[in-house]
Amino acid sequence: MEKQLSPDEKLEALWQGVLEKKDPQGNPLQFQSPEAEKAYKERVQRFRDAIEMKKLPDRVPVTVFPSMFPWTSAGMTVEEAMYNYDKCAEVFQKFVLEFEPDVHWGAYAPGPGKFFEILDYKLYSWPGHGVAPEHSYQCNEGEYMKPEEYDDLIQDPTGYFIHLYLPRVFGALGGFQMLPFFPGILEMYGLALSFIPFGLPPVQSTFQALFEAGAEALKWVGPIGGTDGVLATLGFPNILGGFTKAPFDVIGDTLRGTKGIMLDLYRRPDKLLKAMEVLTPLMIKMGIGSAQSTGNPLIFIPLHKGADGFLSDEQFKKFYWPTLKEVILGLIEGGCVPLPALEGFWNTRLEVVQDVPKGKTLWMVDQSDMVQAKKTLGQNACLLGNVPSSLLNLGTPQDVRDYVKNLIETVGKDGGLIVCNGAFFDDAKPENVKAMVDAAKEFGVYA
Repeated sequence: MEKQLSPDEKLEALWQGVLEKKDPQGNPLQFQSPEAEKAYKERVQRFRDAIEMKKLPDRVPVTVFPSMFPWTSAGMTVEEAMYNYDKCAEVFQKFVLEFEPDVHWGAYAPGPGKFFEILDYKLYSWPGHGVAPEHSYQCNEGEYMKPEEYDDLIQDPTGYFIHLYLPRVFGALGGFQMLPFFPGILEMYGLALSFIPFGLPPVQSTFQALFEAGAEALKWVGPIGGTDGVLATLGFPNILGGFTKAPFDVIGDTLRGTKGIMLDLYRRPDKLLKAMEVLTPLMIKMGIGSAQSTGNPLIFIPLHKGADGFLSDEQFKKFYWPTLKEVILGLIEGGCVPLPALEGFWNTRLEVVQDVPKGKTLWMVDQSDMVQAKKTLGQNACLLGNVPSSLLNLGTPQDVRDYVKNLIETVGKDGGLIVCNGAFFDDAKPENVKAMVDAAKEFGVYA
């Protein structure tokens, strides 16, 4: 009987895979120089030590986690970044080499514009499709799941997404509504009846769109993913394995929408709780699967509706945190490092979310009080942040240096801190971003 790996053994295997990175053919990665190989391994280890809350051997790590800044700062429009895949990859590579963070997060943020066109994506507007060329994509808030459909989601989440949700957010996938009930395909009698929909023009058109979209995704991922490999040979790792979501946000962001889920808190709380319970193992599986696919341990979790002001403290403890905590613990059990992002203010939540295993998670902190975060969540978890986007955009290099110096002196003296911007940004003064990285390297050195 094959031995089952423990969570720590699974995580160790991922970290070792990052340290002993291989090329797409499975051969050991050929670094550009011995210096690049040394820098690569030091950067990976520095990040890992910080996450595991060890006092680092040399200094506090630093990274830049932007949105569209790598391209806007190079004079590209977001539209160009979404449609010119080769140039998108080339510019991102130059960005990393110019600013030299300890790790980068890949050139995936813009996404493939043509792919969204092929599928007639309705959930977002993007440059050239409802948004100006120089602006980032925008979510179109809506009620894409009806309140009476909770039971459909609870009883068969995959079937619900295929038959109802996906055709609503992708205009080209309307044929999915005609697909058979797959669990009913069991025995020979009547079997052909279940396959009749595949002969109908709307269904065939949907699958043709999927084939075209898949081909476009491959066309995009070649240069974008290839950039990770090139940068690794130059000494710059990407350790982001993928992402997943808090079950509350799965429903509140793009199924029921903000208005819908806020009404559901009062009108159908039991249905909401049951739906989140059903989604929890799926979100765990999503994150672990991404890490296994990419070979990278960090799983990003954007937290949108748990911030101060969206829910009362009682609602947060009842509706938001329990299933999010299950997702976090499930990812750890699967050998991953959860990376939740505390977007906005989380000052009233910090004592609650500190209930996580020590040295197993990394939390991106936006506008929360870092001193309070260190006293609570920071006792058990590494904090990543929280240089303000407004400071990077409107301040001076000296302002940024002063902020980073104070941040390190206040919450980074004994480890457990990675200097980074606190929120994603499209626009900033390049000299300020450079000042953030350089200041962390200067002031973050341990005696």
